[in-house]
Amino acid sequence: MAPSTPAPRADPVSPSGVVGVVLAAGEGARFGGPKAPFVLDGERLVDRAVRVLREGGCDRVLVVLGAWLGDVPGADVVVNDGWAEGMGSSLRAALEHLGADTYADAALVTLVDLPGLTTEAVRRVVGSGSDLAVATYDGVRGHPVLIGRAHWAGVAASARGDRGARDYLAAHPPSEVEVGDAADGADLDVRP
Repeated sequence: MAPSTPAPRADPVSPSGVVGVVLAAGEGARFGGPKAPFVLDGERLVDRAVRVLREGGCDRVLVVLGAWLGDVPGADVVVNDGWAEGMGSSLRAALEHLGADTYADAALVTLVDLPGLTTEAVRRVVGSGSDLAVATYDGVRGHPVLIGRAHWAGVAASARGDRGARDYLAAHPPSEVEVGDAADGADLDVRP
């Protein structure tokens, strides 16, 4: 399934122009299967990620799927047929999709397997006032990562394998937004 090109929005939009992006295409090899549909505390991880981004200030959310395909209420879905390459291919798919979106000024990127991410952490990164910002947990960089439109081409060009935006952020130091007092950045690598 090829990604669709979004139509320009006719309705009023949030002045922020920040679209939440959930990278959820992986197979979850160490986890024993794709993480997106996994139910934790009565909610699928993918639905939780969408909810947290929306409650944190993103009025639109884009989810990138691949190894698992399914309906994700409250989000647009892009299918990454090259998901096996790693997270970098999903990030490229998301940024390519958003490139045609006249609403999107920035992408707030997170991973589907961060059950400790909170709306407060999302709010802080969205409200950072920067066009390139990363959440930190006690000084250690994590997700979400805010990427302004001016950085999309550079991030996409450097996103390979499972490195995502890491190489780009090393060359273009982002603002760091401490969220460790309000969230947990640990990913869910094994089933609870």
